Amino acid sequence: MKRKGIVPIHGLLLLAVIAVFIWSVIKPASYSSWVLEVTPAIIVLIIALSTYNKFRLTTLSYFIITILAILMFIGGHYTYSKVPFFNWIKDTFDLKRNHYDRFGHFLKGMFGIVIREILLRKTLLTKGILFWIVTSISLAISAMYEIIEWISFIIGKGGKTAKNFLGNQGDIWDAQWDMLLTLAGTILALLFLSKLHDMLLQKELGTSAVLNKKR
Repeated sequence: MKRKGIVPIHGLLLLAVIAVFIWSVIKPASYSSWVLEVTPAIIVLIIALSTYNKFRLTTLSYFIITILAILMFIGGHYTYSKVPFFNWIKDTFDLKRNHYDRFGHFLKGMFGIVIREILLRKTLLTKGILFWIVTSISLAISAMYEIIEWISFIIGKGGKTAKNFLGNQGDIWDAQWDMLLTLAGTILALLFLSKLHDMLLQKELGTSAVLNKKR
């Protein structure tokens, strides 16, 4: 059944995203890098907004989308390798690199909950196989993103914008680290948030019958 009207907490999340988006687009480090970094978030937000009444997600899923969009807007504004707070951490603890990108890839593992919700509601997958399917999809998305970064670097012929987007900071294993951290984030999100997610599915969407069938 289609539901009209926006839930207040969802409206607050949307306002937060809009506010950070406006800040992000004002004098970023590089507009070309900004476009590359924030485009995936904008695409997901457009899909979430356009399907809000037809296929409304749980508040947990919208919260995760909000956090990840803000994360990408911040990274787009400064470039991932130059986010000030993580530069401070780098200098304070004498680290070899700014770890904002790795922190971001770890948090992006939480998107596995959104994938989980879509699969629970749209497929007949049982919960036993769901964990592995969600993990595989999340890792595949991460790998695809790394391939896009690589292709962009080749097309950009290693220019400043391409280097900012790639963001490996001299680490030849950067892509592998990013995928590993996304995998770890996905597994932890599924382990610690699945019960809360099921509760919200039942409370907000009334899908207890579907959940019970898929145990």
